[in-house]
Amino acid sequence: MKEPAIVVEHISKRYKIGKARSNDLRGTIDNVFRSLLRGNKKENVDFWALRDINFKIEAGEAVGIVGRNGAGKSTLLKVLSRITVPTSGRAIINGHVASLLEVGTGFHAELTGRENIFMNGSILGMKRVEIRKKFDEIVAFSGIEKFIDTPVKHYSSGMYVRLAFAVAAHLEPEILIVDEVLAVGDIEFQKKCLGKMEEVGRDGRTILFVSHNMEAVMRLCTKGILLNNGTVYLQGTSREIVDNYFKLNEDLIRTTKIFDRTDRIGNGKSKFVNAWITNAKGQVVYQIHSGETVQFHVEIEAQQPNLNGQYTVAVAIYDNRGNRLFVLSSGLLNKKITVNNKTEVIFTVPKFPLASDEYFCNLIMFEGPRGTDTIDQIESAFKITVEDGDYFGTGIIQAKGADRLFTDFTINTRET
Repeated sequence: MKEPAIVVEHISKRYKIGKARSNDLRGTIDNVFRSLLRGNKKENVDFWALRDINFKIEAGEAVGIVGRNGAGKSTLLKVLSRITVPTSGRAIINGHVASLLEVGTGFHAELTGRENIFMNGSILGMKRVEIRKKFDEIVAFSGIEKFIDTPVKHYSSGMYVRLAFAVAAHLEPEILIVDEVLAVGDIEFQKKCLGKMEEVGRDGRTILFVSHNMEAVMRLCTKGILLNNGTVYLQGTSREIVDNYFKLNEDLIRTTKIFDRTDRIGNGKSKFVNAWITNAKGQVVYQIHSGETVQFHVEIEAQQPNLNGQYTVAVAIYDNRGNRLFVLSSGLLNKKITVNNKTEVIFTVPKFPLASDEYFCNLIMFEGPRGTDTIDQIESAFKITVEDGDYFGTGIIQAKGADRLFTDFTINTRET
């Protein structure tokens, strides 16, 4: 009988919040001065990213790892990829692993794309002649032929991900681990990656796939693991996992206000504190009719004095399978939102374009030329219910792109 590809036994991972982790001379000196300044005051708080995780994955299985932000997905994958050492427990890995985690992991910034391909192949135990046979295929898949001899430190995040995925998928690892990093690429490349992973699965190799796109999880994976608060909440079929994931989302929306959400990610300079919807009469509504004029109100509060932040703010609307339907973004209008104390951003949609159903809304706020610096992001911040309406009565809706970047809206702000 063939050995399981992965066996996880009682893995837990604890972090010390507030503890400097540097072990070099500068870090040691810094730690000494910090301890002198705070006296005997204890600053460290234990945070358990993973608690007693147990599961087994058979060779050749495609398994989706699903969970909200902060559920422990990325920490688990880092443990399985030998990037992070667990506090307790162990992971038994039978086979070579290729991991595509966060952008910046796995490549040497000073080396060219070509050099990194050969370095990664060597790490996977491949001979140079084997890597050379795959080289042209890898470069063609990545689509960055012109830059293959450029150091990867000069790559954009999209270029980096293209090459990183091409290397990970084509060098024939026995176990392929892919995190949400694929979301960095464009829609067509994401489809290309999913197709390649399906091909990898048909070859009998093992896949661990983390994504917030539940449609992709169900398409690629037969089984799944749902993480919640660092524990295994459920193991089952991909369908069972997806259904329970959305149930957890709904429970959180119902029980926790946006201001109190702790599953947000970002640097925390500012934070989302509230969101609501009004109709054409300015009345707060909890249901929208297809075709009517609605306003999405998003309230932001600066977390630093005299901040004067200049951010892109967006509301992304998803169906109940994780497919992004359209985005209301200040970036589409080339407008930065100024946040000082408390600011209300209002997106006006003159003719709401979705059919009758329930939808989840993510809130995103970032700065930087390509959205590289996330200020605050909340997954499934609130839910909207759309009822049937006379959508085709008047007006024209403009939309473009495969994921419908919605362009027919206006935006304004006011201090509250």
